[in-house]
Amino acid sequence: MAGELIVLVEDKLARDVLVHEGYRVVEAQTGEDGVRLTQEQRPALVLMDIHLPGIDGMEALRRLRADPATRAIPVVAVTASAMTTDRATIMAAGFDGYQSKPISVRPFLAAVRESLDRGARP
Repeated sequence: MAGELIVLVEDKLARDVLVHEGYRVVEAQTGEDGVRLTQEQRPALVLMDIHLPGIDGMEALRRLRADPATRAIPVVAVTASAMTTDRATIMAAGFDGYQSKPISVRPFLAAVRESLDRGARP
């Protein structure tokens, strides 16, 4: 079901796709803003770029995982870092999923839905 709140950290195309599908989206432009908005809004999902102004996505994830209030929120990397070693490093850091840019709309939306459904389980 669409309508869940998603914090999106730096990706305009993803925002347009998500809003079109009925998701509520709060946007952040920096890693620090992404952490702050996640702590304030408690979204169902965070979509995080890795290369951000300020702290990068890896550090933002570390801060979210260190906070008991946000540690269980699923965080999916959405990044242009598409090499196999990049993906392995990103997943080893603790991201719940990985989507390469540029996004392919149908697989992207399927991954968002899967992450939301997985995150909603007790």
